[in-house]
Amino acid sequence: MPLLLGLWFMLLGAAPASAETGPVPWQLGLQAAASPVMERLTSFHDLLLWICVLISLFVLGLLVYVSVTFRADKHPTPSKRTHHTMIEVAWTAIPVLILVVIAIPSFKLLYYADVVEEPQMTIKAIGHQWYWSYEYPDNGNFTFDANMIADEDLQPGQKRLLETDNRLVLPAGVAIRLQTTATDVLHSWAMPPLAVKMDAIPGRLNETWFKIEEPGIYYGQCSELCGDLHGFMPITIEALPPADFEAWTKKAQEEFARVDGAPGVDLANR
Repeated sequence: MPLLLGLWFMLLGAAPASAETGPVPWQLGLQAAASPVMERLTSFHDLLLWICVLISLFVLGLLVYVSVTFRADKHPTPSKRTHHTMIEVAWTAIPVLILVVIAIPSFKLLYYADVVEEPQMTIKAIGHQWYWSYEYPDNGNFTFDANMIADEDLQPGQKRLLETDNRLVLPAGVAIRLQTTATDVLHSWAMPPLAVKMDAIPGRLNETWFKIEEPGIYYGQCSELCGDLHGFMPITIEALPPADFEAWTKKAQEEFARVDGAPGVDLANR
């Protein structure tokens, strides 16, 4: 029965096998991975979950065995043994081995996530109370704000508290450098499907990277308590094939203002 319960909770925690992105009702596990780092993080999470389940079952089995075997009616005179060399060696060595098993993939994951690939483009995310603005320095140096869409303005299929009026449009299959900062208080740019969570600090420029493997819509939120509207500061990414992204940037250069205030130009063709 404990094994069946453990398997049942693992199935509930698994990400749904569907094309839908973002959180879904009654979801207990991680969102479906959309980047190489998140894929490795999910695998590491599953490994830890199995280890936790096996340890819990082992401890439960010991408790049941001890309760049944050494109950008072069967052993009215309790043992006075206080030491057992093999048991003491075992309960010291086995946890050490378990920690080694956990540490090896953990350090590999930390190293992989920390080594930045050669970026093919840069995005700058700036946190405000309470919205995000984005700059595209490599694609025309334009900028725009992304505010949450109010409940009464939501369109069919849009997710409440997660949809923005201007989506952060990015190319799929491209290594992207993300720079974060803020203008007022601490914010945090968090995108669970990409395994990205980077603080946005006034006066400081933080940096990370990610690669979106498949086109789609991905959702995140500010994860740093930044004021009374902290829960209304979503992030919406629309990942497009590279060719479609190039077409979008040409339209965006005309639609959005340039960071330096100059007339819109296509820097890629200069």
